[in-house]
Amino acid sequence: MAMANLARRKATRLVNSTCDSLRYSFYLSSSRGFASGSDENDVVVIGGGPGGYVAAIKAAQLGLKTTCIEKRGALGGTCLNVGCIPSKALLHSSHMYHEAKTSFAKHGVKFDNLDIDVAAMMGQKDKAVSTLTKGIEGLFKKNKVTYVKGHGKFLSPSEVSVDTIDGANTVVKGKNIIIATGSDVKGLPGITIDEKRIVSSTGALALTEVPKKLVVIGAGYIGLEMGSVWGRLGSEVTVVEFAPDIVPSMDGEIRKQFQRSLEKQKMKFMLKTKVVAVDTSTDIVKLTLEPSAGGDQSVIEADVVLVSAGRTPFTSGLGLENIGVETDKIGRIPVDSKFSTSVKGVFAIGDVIPGPMLAHKAEEDGIACVEFIAGKEGHVDYDKVPGVCYTHPEVASVGKTEEQVKQLGIEYRVGKFPMLGNSRAKSIDDAEGLVKVITEKETDKVVGVHIMCSNAGELIHEAALALTYGASSEDIARTCHAHPTLSEAVKEAAMAAYDKAIHI
Repeated sequence: MAMANLARRKATRLVNSTCDSLRYSFYLSSSRGFASGSDENDVVVIGGGPGGYVAAIKAAQLGLKTTCIEKRGALGGTCLNVGCIPSKALLHSSHMYHEAKTSFAKHGVKFDNLDIDVAAMMGQKDKAVSTLTKGIEGLFKKNKVTYVKGHGKFLSPSEVSVDTIDGANTVVKGKNIIIATGSDVKGLPGITIDEKRIVSSTGALALTEVPKKLVVIGAGYIGLEMGSVWGRLGSEVTVVEFAPDIVPSMDGEIRKQFQRSLEKQKMKFMLKTKVVAVDTSTDIVKLTLEPSAGGDQSVIEADVVLVSAGRTPFTSGLGLENIGVETDKIGRIPVDSKFSTSVKGVFAIGDVIPGPMLAHKAEEDGIACVEFIAGKEGHVDYDKVPGVCYTHPEVASVGKTEEQVKQLGIEYRVGKFPMLGNSRAKSIDDAEGLVKVITEKETDKVVGVHIMCSNAGELIHEAALALTYGASSEDIARTCHAHPTLSEAVKEAAMAAYDKAIHI
């Protein structure tokens, strides 16, 4: 009996002790916001954009305990929320309107009272964004990635303090921490973005009406895409560019044809021109311009001005100085071939490191980085990352331009094929553009492919695969392509590079 009473007393003390521990644990979790914050992770990712969320999922798939921290409260980063995805939604909607206005009648489709409902367009865009962000949350749950909503800041190389969006704070610990905080809009001196009349790409995606006059500062991919959206819907679009050319990274021959195409769509260009002042004191925005090299000034007016001067790495407010992570003069984080920073256990990927500022490049960085962390081999070749301008026609490229090949002193051949010779393009009455294949003269190895046509962004991946595996133009040309397809133009351009095309 005595033994039984002793056992009961011990059991009671154990239960009370356990309850006290649970109450203390609950207190800690309530004060921090997340009960899991004090547990050490194998991988912590700061940033839930394309690079960050892909890295988090891949890490979890490799068996690593993973937490992703995202301050926006919605996954997908700039790309999904205010970049790639919403812009493509509006590009498609505006293209449908433009086609209905200019081309449907030729195809026997006639109707009256064509009109634009900007609110409905924005609603369709927002629905696409919401569906995809929720989809990533579903992928996190499926792969058992812990998701912390808040702004992360380094306390040490293995600890991140997170101010959560609900006002709490938690400390997330990790053996390996990946910085994937992306980039932000690059401003211009003397121009204040208010996202109403002076807008970034974010504001340009949320205008409530079609501006009569739109001035775009910067002739890069983003500026031309957003200019296309509002130009199709009725805006008078003027693009002001400091440099002598639009999209300076583009192959020169393709660029010239591309600019002519945009000019046919009534987009105006003022090249070698800089903005020296912006006056918003009246209902109309007035921009003072002068030649890039200096000279007489002029004034143009706009209802809305889009500042599209590029992007800058987002590394401020992360506490990098607390742990000694180095940055260069423009805020990028230098990394080695395995994405390691100057601090052991801290890595960086995507727009915060050197290389193309592209969502798909960030995804590849993320996968390769966690593969290295997991003791495997990762690989990303920045020379083979495709780029696409989603105007109409689209322009897509991978590998080297003709100018780059010349500069490197490589003996080369060029094969070209116009879309006018492509039966699918002619049958749908959308035959503007060409395919250009550049090869090494001696080996026939493909070193660059540039495409301007409808759906060029879908066609470019055959070329990316060819470059990745060292294919020759003859390899592409001897691969059977279905007929009639736009992709046959790639085959014909490849034939022209090593021999002769058939249909031209």
